[in-house]
Amino acid sequence: MTDSLFTSLTLRETEIPNRVMLSPMCQYSADDGFVNEWHRIHLGSRAVGGAGLVMTEATAVEPRGRITPACLGIWSDEHAAAFEPITEFVRAQGAVPGVQLAHAGRKGSHATPSAGGYGLSRDHEDGWETISPTAEPYPEEQQAATRRMDATDVDDVISAFRAAAERALAAGFAVAEVHAAHGYLLHQFLSPVTNDRDDAYGGSFENRTRLVREVVEAVRDVWPADRPVFVRISATDWLPDRESWDVDDSVRLAPLLADAGADLIDVSGGGIHPDQSLPGSGPGYQVPYAEAIREGADVPVAAVGGISEPTHADALVRNGRADLVALGRELLRQPYWPLEAAHELDATIDWPVQYERGRFE
Repeated sequence: MTDSLFTSLTLRETEIPNRVMLSPMCQYSADDGFVNEWHRIHLGSRAVGGAGLVMTEATAVEPRGRITPACLGIWSDEHAAAFEPITEFVRAQGAVPGVQLAHAGRKGSHATPSAGGYGLSRDHEDGWETISPTAEPYPEEQQAATRRMDATDVDDVISAFRAAAERALAAGFAVAEVHAAHGYLLHQFLSPVTNDRDDAYGGSFENRTRLVREVVEAVRDVWPADRPVFVRISATDWLPDRESWDVDDSVRLAPLLADAGADLIDVSGGGIHPDQSLPGSGPGYQVPYAEAIREGADVPVAAVGGISEPTHADALVRNGRADLVALGRELLRQPYWPLEAAHELDATIDWPVQYERGRFE
């Protein structure tokens, strides 16, 4: 039987009922990192709408790992406990709950986008000192100062990811995704654009990839053997005018991540520097990156990037270009997209019993 958008996907012993994944989409609505009613409705409605995998937004493993003061966190047991009603509800709809574990590095300490998105100084009442492989702050008009990480900082970050994974497990999540994309901390180590170190975590490809591999190993070490670990990467920096991270590097990295314990690579792009040059943003514009990694590294992948049409999403799976299809903005616009897509594709999908009267004829 040919895989399609509405066939299940089993990774380790975890079955995802279909190939539609809610891509992590920051809501900038948390108070001191805690989830609230907004997040419960946001994530719960996508589970009701039929998404097979419901992934949280970037969830910081320590306070200084947030992008903004309004970002989610899981740096304490209390933060984890607040997620439990959400994971229970997502599971009750037949969906799989996932958490994206993240650290913003030098892209932290920013105002929310609705408030201007500018960098907050560490002396600002809502700001803090950020950390990065470099002492160079993210280039923008109002910069949030950053400090070059020392060996203790590196160890602390690895420990923070490990502890966050333990808390996520206690909170009921079935999938843990390590965020190493979009110019955040682990991506900052991967890319020569931001990694100017000359120690064991800088310089060569092996050294620049060391931290993400060690983080994945730490998460895998505490994550159950029957549950998958994902890694989100930016396949390219979109900076062809300088030495930077590119698709060939990503193809080379993917099997190393698999060796470290990753079961799927969630493939996105960009975010490391504002000079990036995007290749357009049409339907599926980032799919070729996922396809290249899937073919070159023989690792399952999730594809993202302007995917909105059911026939397109279905074709990506049927043609072996991706194993999961991650929808971000489209699922913000249409929480019940999977139910409608199944109808359009004449596929079988379970509807909530409460909504049976609305099922398409």
